[in-house]
Amino acid sequence: MAIKIKGIDKWVLPAYLPQLRNYHTRINVFYGGAGSGKSHFVVQKMIIKALRMKRKMLIIRKVGATIKSSIWDLFMAVLSAMPQTVLAANKSEMTITLINGSILLFKGLDDPEKIKSIQGITDIVIEEATELTLDDFTQLNLRLRSKEPFNQIHLMFNPVSKANWVYEYFFAHGTPEDTMILHTLYTDNKYLPDEYIKSLKDLEMRNPAYYKIYVLGEFATLDKLVFPIKTVRLISPAETEGLLYWSGMDFGYTNDPTAINWGYVDNANKRLFIVGEYDKRGMTNDVIARTLQSLGLSKEVIIADSAEPKSIAEIRRAGIKRIKPAAKGKDSIKNGIDRIQRYEIIIDERCTKTIEEFDNYTWVKDKKTNEYINEPIDTFNHHIDAIRYGTQDVMKKKVRAGCATAEKHFLI
Repeated sequence: MAIKIKGIDKWVLPAYLPQLRNYHTRINVFYGGAGSGKSHFVVQKMIIKALRMKRKMLIIRKVGATIKSSIWDLFMAVLSAMPQTVLAANKSEMTITLINGSILLFKGLDDPEKIKSIQGITDIVIEEATELTLDDFTQLNLRLRSKEPFNQIHLMFNPVSKANWVYEYFFAHGTPEDTMILHTLYTDNKYLPDEYIKSLKDLEMRNPAYYKIYVLGEFATLDKLVFPIKTVRLISPAETEGLLYWSGMDFGYTNDPTAINWGYVDNANKRLFIVGEYDKRGMTNDVIARTLQSLGLSKEVIIADSAEPKSIAEIRRAGIKRIKPAAKGKDSIKNGIDRIQRYEIIIDERCTKTIEEFDNYTWVKDKKTNEYINEPIDTFNHHIDAIRYGTQDVMKKKVRAGCATAEKHFLI
């Protein structure tokens, strides 16, 4: 049963309108600056497509826990403007059934076995595609083999480093066959509030690296990385059994997130395991305390940015008794970087924000001499700072293992 929707062309921003009825291109890439409306459009298109013909759509992010506060809410917001189109919405199961029988399934790639069991997928939507690996994308592409017509994959992302797989796959060698690529900016979205536009423009002076990515929608030039070598893969609890546990936190609020990381250190073999991450903007200290409890970190030593002594004191009063300030002094950033560089860095592939920072954290280049100086950029460093703080004690061989077990802290 096809559902007719009146006036849909008026809902769609002009930059995207030519793609609204494109059901023939298999791979559809929407990328560019923040606030460009790309995710909103893809959600509009998918809902309209699902109402026009019976579909079984799989909506993906790398980590399932991030779906409920992002792409799920966006689908529900768009559907709320279409009365009597939803038959059932189950947030605990992460499924939406439309009135014509179309099904929308929301899944994280951190649960691949459940995805393998899904049959008859007609469409795949990948939010924040840069979080995935090339193998993730390849496996999803192979799974899209429904006998229904118009099978499509839609990917949305802000460009990050050229080291990311999406640059090599979609841009480095020309546009792949049967692929549509659309680049849009905030100027393509007439509905943005003035204060948001101003915050984007302010990045040009405040943070040129972010300005290039989030305003101009360009891939960052791969410069001289601070941590050029790392391993990204799934880490099993067994391989960290008996190792030294650490956790660290970098405070943020409006412009930057509060970043939390945790993991294990193998001092004998000089290996640093990063197994978990969490970040969010606008977190007050009481919310941070509740978050640390929900992550299972409330009884562990957490080393936080010492520039926020009041915040540390408030979080401690809220029940996080073992939080303490990081030791800082002259050249503490460079010394912390040097300490971490001596270790083999292994990052769990579900720590997507941390991986993004390691892919983009570079040394400063002197504009006059065009030479690199021994100073890192003050960008893409929130999780890296949390890691510096968290590991500052456990990388000393005299420190003994805490009470943490590896399995307990494998939370994403």
